[in-house]
Amino acid sequence: MMRLDRFLAENGCGTRNEVKKSIRRGEVSVNGETAKKGDQHIDEEHDVITFLGEEIVYHKYVYLMFHKPAGCISATSGSGETVMDYIAEPYRDLFPCGRLDKDTEGLLLITNDGPLAHELLSPKKKTEKEYFVRFANDLGEDDIAKIQSGIVYQGVSYRPAKISEVEGHTCHITLTEGKFHEIKLIFEALGNEVTYLRRLRMKNLELDEDLAPGEYRYLNEEEIRGLKEQN
Repeated sequence: MMRLDRFLAENGCGTRNEVKKSIRRGEVSVNGETAKKGDQHIDEEHDVITFLGEEIVYHKYVYLMFHKPAGCISATSGSGETVMDYIAEPYRDLFPCGRLDKDTEGLLLITNDGPLAHELLSPKKKTEKEYFVRFANDLGEDDIAKIQSGIVYQGVSYRPAKISEVEGHTCHITLTEGKFHEIKLIFEALGNEVTYLRRLRMKNLELDEDLAPGEYRYLNEEEIRGLKEQN
């Protein structure tokens, strides 16, 4: 059970004060009857709530797959453009799960599920994150061996990473941690330079090829279950 005004506010119908005014104007109904007060308690999962004639479906948690473009920061606010500037959904308290560098593209989970985000980002969980990497110089067998065995650079230790699909000056790298500029610094330690970086996967969640940079979609039930499964 929850208060009607809280339910409406959390589902994007306005602030608490705005939805209270809407209720007083008779713009909200509960199970077909015009609501009278914002502090009325409702069963958010079973009662039928309408706002301005449209039914409001309750979503405790929201999960969006976002294809982050280069040039925006992975934050809810900032001095420049943020990933949240691309999200037009009405739900409150959405945030990016983790971060990608400003010039990095690719998969970013947008949600309001704090417990799940904590699980996915906890270093102890070793959640896999796979990236497509383009780099400046040739990558030798010794370089690949160093990436796979773990690198220490500028006093920072980086866990062993999986490297695959090495072709020309591109490869895939899978990390199990998320240190600041990790892939860029790993390549820098090898005397190389990352020229392009795109995240392809986080745990089971793979970037939808139909999403152009700046676009997003809701996760399906199978994707959500996969994210919640224990490693």
